Amino acid sequence: MSDYFPAFLDLRGRRCLVVGGGPVGERRARALLECGARVRVVSLTLTAALATLVTADGLEHRARAFRRADVRGCTLVVAATGRARVDRSVAAAARAHRALVNVVDRPADCDVIMPSVLRRGALQIAVSTGGRSPALAREIRRSLEPLFAPGIAAIVERAGRERAHGRARARTPAARARAGERAARRALTRARAMARRSRQARGRVAVRSMASASTSAAAPSANSAA
Repeated sequence: MSDYFPAFLDLRGRRCLVVGGGPVGERRARALLECGARVRVVSLTLTAALATLVTADGLEHRARAFRRADVRGCTLVVAATGRARVDRSVAAAARAHRALVNVVDRPADCDVIMPSVLRRGALQIAVSTGGRSPALAREIRRSLEPLFAPGIAAIVERAGRERAHGRARARTPAARARAGERAARRALTRARAMARRSRQARGRVAVRSMASASTSAAAPSANSAA
């Protein structure tokens, strides 16, 4: 049985709190900002990149120690200080205010764990090991990247438009379902064609590289005898 229910949260415009301004807190804050969340970071210090986000991307920073009142009104709270006592205090305060909790590197203390995510526009493929091996989840995600070139994002958007158009014209639930399936099949056909072209292009590059290496190996050395 799975430990977690897989879901994607809509955090657009919702308040989220990150406690900890180090590299891990930076990654969590960035991910939340990319999803349209209103992010507050509580930490005495920030990484240079986080400090830039405060001025450029509207990240809110409270330069002090965590207070229990910081969790009020938050949908998601991330404890990322790396200090067990502080992170447990953050988690307890968040639960008292019915906020979801992520405690970095402590799955047993989490309501929510962060998967390794492959993003291609609206397409997101999340890989999780249930907190058992984040490094393994990351490597699996990396192995998937060549299968989903950046161009897949445009295919997904086109599929969405075709689905909406087909469903708008359909008159019955069954017809609407078929419209969605047709849009998906066309998208898969385009994705397979794109993948095939990508493989062919990589093959041509490999052949040219091998030919170049062979020519270089065959050329006489400048120091060889005449």
